[in-house]
Amino acid sequence: MGSKTRTITASHYATALLGCTMLAGLPTAVAAQDAAPAQQQEAQPQETGAPPASAPAPQAQAQVIRQISVSGAQRLEPETIVSYIQLRPGSEYSAAAADQALIALAETELFADFSIDFNPASGVMTINVVENPIINRIILEGNNRVDAEEILPEINLSPRQIFTRSRVRADVARIIELYKRQGRFAATVEPQMVMLDQNRVDVIFEISEGPRSKVRQINIIGNEVFSDGELRGAMVTREDSLLAFLSSNTSYDPDRMAYDQQLLREFYLTEGYPDFRIISAVAELTPDRRDFIITYVVEEGERFRWGDVEVISQLRDFSSEALTSQLTIETGDWFNSSQIEDVEEGLAETAGAFGYAFANVDARVVRNAEDRTMDVTFTVADAPRVYVEAVEINGNTLTQDKVIRREFRIAEGDVFSSLQVRRSTARINSLGYFQENFEVEQVEGSSPDRIILQANVQEEPTGELSLSAGFSSLESFIFSGSIRQNNFRGRGQTVGLSVNYSRFSQSANISFTEPKVFDRDIALGFDVYRQDFNNGFFDRDQATYEQTTTGFGLRVGVPLTEYISLLGRYTLNYQEITLDEQQFFRDFDGDGVAQCEPLVAGRYLCDALGDRLQSILGVSFNYNTLNSRLRPTRGTNASLSLDFAGLGGDTQYARARINAARYWNLGSGFIGSLSVEGGYIYGYGDEGVLLNERFFLGEGQIRGFDIRGVGPRVVRRFYEDANGDRILTEDELLDIGNERNQDDALGGNAYYLARAEIEIPLGSGARELGLRPSVFIDVGSVFDVETPQLTQSPLPTGLFIPQLEGGLPTFAQAQRDAAGNPLLGDNGLPLPALVVTSPIAPDGSQNAPIGTQLPPFVEEFVGNSATPRISVGVGVNWNSPFGPFRVDLATTLLDQRGDETKLFSFNVGTQF
Repeated sequence: MGSKTRTITASHYATALLGCTMLAGLPTAVAAQDAAPAQQQEAQPQETGAPPASAPAPQAQAQVIRQISVSGAQRLEPETIVSYIQLRPGSEYSAAAADQALIALAETELFADFSIDFNPASGVMTINVVENPIINRIILEGNNRVDAEEILPEINLSPRQIFTRSRVRADVARIIELYKRQGRFAATVEPQMVMLDQNRVDVIFEISEGPRSKVRQINIIGNEVFSDGELRGAMVTREDSLLAFLSSNTSYDPDRMAYDQQLLREFYLTEGYPDFRIISAVAELTPDRRDFIITYVVEEGERFRWGDVEVISQLRDFSSEALTSQLTIETGDWFNSSQIEDVEEGLAETAGAFGYAFANVDARVVRNAEDRTMDVTFTVADAPRVYVEAVEINGNTLTQDKVIRREFRIAEGDVFSSLQVRRSTARINSLGYFQENFEVEQVEGSSPDRIILQANVQEEPTGELSLSAGFSSLESFIFSGSIRQNNFRGRGQTVGLSVNYSRFSQSANISFTEPKVFDRDIALGFDVYRQDFNNGFFDRDQATYEQTTTGFGLRVGVPLTEYISLLGRYTLNYQEITLDEQQFFRDFDGDGVAQCEPLVAGRYLCDALGDRLQSILGVSFNYNTLNSRLRPTRGTNASLSLDFAGLGGDTQYARARINAARYWNLGSGFIGSLSVEGGYIYGYGDEGVLLNERFFLGEGQIRGFDIRGVGPRVVRRFYEDANGDRILTEDELLDIGNERNQDDALGGNAYYLARAEIEIPLGSGARELGLRPSVFIDVGSVFDVETPQLTQSPLPTGLFIPQLEGGLPTFAQAQRDAAGNPLLGDNGLPLPALVVTSPIAPDGSQNAPIGTQLPPFVEEFVGNSATPRISVGVGVNWNSPFGPFRVDLATTLLDQRGDETKLFSFNVGTQF
């Protein structure tokens, strides 16, 4: 007989180990049938009629493995493959032993197919393997909402690893879980593989992301006292609707759902229902796998009131009766669990203010089910009075210790006071040198009655480089920049330089402030500046109007109390205001002395012409309880300023201004603020209040309006032609090259301004980006200016006016009396002066026809009203990578005739 071979394959083992359902696109093990040689039996001759002879019983013979060989190995060594099984040369071969060997090979997940052949005659067992391919690449397809950088870290498979089906299934599950965390529960992942040469494979994950799973509906069962809408309002999760398209809380999130249950409990506990409980909370995926329906089953229970309320003080300095009388909880009020925590914090704060830093306050609540009341007893445990052992400053590398230490309102050896510690924290925060929300930490000292205060600071950039740009109908493009160091050399000094440049104005300012002169509570500072204004459109040689102010200011400030300070200042200005005499001056008396022509230049501007020395003495009273100077969230800031001009110099006036702002933490991240300001100026000199000394309102003060866009102004409206047939409407105003006529803002002697703003919190991602949006309303007005003498000048056609030097024709002129007032004709209009009928001047030059340079016009005085101007809008502060960025979008609800509005404004800066 020839040798027999028994073959056992891995097909049924592979199916059992790798799962019942194969992944789409992955190769399956090649099935093979168990082959066993048929045992032929030789026929035995039998005698006729004789009973059949019984077959001899087979004799079992042991099959010993004499040799083990491996076939098909490419990357793995044969010895390594043999090491995975228990069979060895000399072992007895059996079907059961072969089965165990195949299971061991399957568990390695290294082979796509494998089998065992055994030749009983030779005793040679052969392991036939087909190795799993090596992964060449991992490819993601269809991931539009989630970046590959987020998905790849979730995948365990990687290039140059051995491909296995179990790892692919695990990676599919991880990707689906990642999408679930993104709120996409309908996402599916289909793995595919592309075979390459050299037994390599590309693994492709085809992803169908599906829509973000929303909360389609929130059902509440069991609530009788409060409506579904009230309870949904207490939750963070919102139902998906057209009105909630901007909210990120409409997506399903299991963690948010757990938080909502906590909020529901807190809602009922604050409304007097201590027995409230949530029986079940179920989130069901809709049949289309797109959205969720959340159902809460609740039990409200009975409502309770406060019963007996008292405080037991074990501190010798506090009377139990006195503390009880100050409680905000009153017997008979509805039970509110949040009041317990508020009272505990208040009692601990009170004890801390008197030096008991570690006083423990314990609340004991007794439930009276019969009359549905809750008795509460607050026990203030005995504790030693605590003294400050040390004040430690850590983390400052640039800022000197004394700069931080001098802001502390408490020193070593003092009795501990939580109020003083909180105030110290606010003062250090207001410096703006360190991290936001800085807190002074309290650490136990060397004994129970000692405490160490630690200022663990993280220094932030204190330099500011600010760049801003805007557009105005008056000044076209506006550019400004400033550089400021608020902690110069780490000494707390402030040094600044600012430059502004626009179509008509340029200014520069240098400032310096020493907050502590000789380490005493005296602040000293000065400013040196230069301001130029002209209408030459970048070309001073073409300017017809120019104002130049050069000066310096000196400031001295001293604190009167912890929250009140006094600031004195002195300012000395030299001011020059000029007009182009060829265009705006004329010789009224014929004596060769030219004077400003109000008909052309305007009365208020003519009054302001000349050189003046201004000597101004001022004083300010400031009240400040803000918790931060840069980004306050609570506190008040108010100031009253008085300025007197006339201590020497050429101008005399008295000016008063008041400013006040209040900030509130509204809870849930909302910050509210309300600010008001106003001012009045009175001129007691011969000249009164000049144009350049009045108050102006517009962009920068009241949003929604242009620069100097609010308040009194003269609007000059032109006739359509020299015959005076029709006056043009405001939309038809002619631009005749006299830029100043487009915005004759006169300002006012009085103004007021109020702003209300609410900062809106965003999600954690937006907060990390530094986005702080807000909504606001601005209300204000500037008014109280004497009505100017208006001009109506419809000049007849055919008249001529003489040429002046340089070939520039004069504008419209009128005959005047001895006082310089225009003479009016029978028609009520000014009588033209210097009018000639000949087109040829006496010197032979060409006279210009009247109206060629300035068409006939009518002036109107508008806007001099205390009626409020109102604007509303939204703004966003963004701490962008290139610096602080502020955008405002505002629309006016109420304005007056002549006001100039503006929809959009922004500015940008950076820090270093």
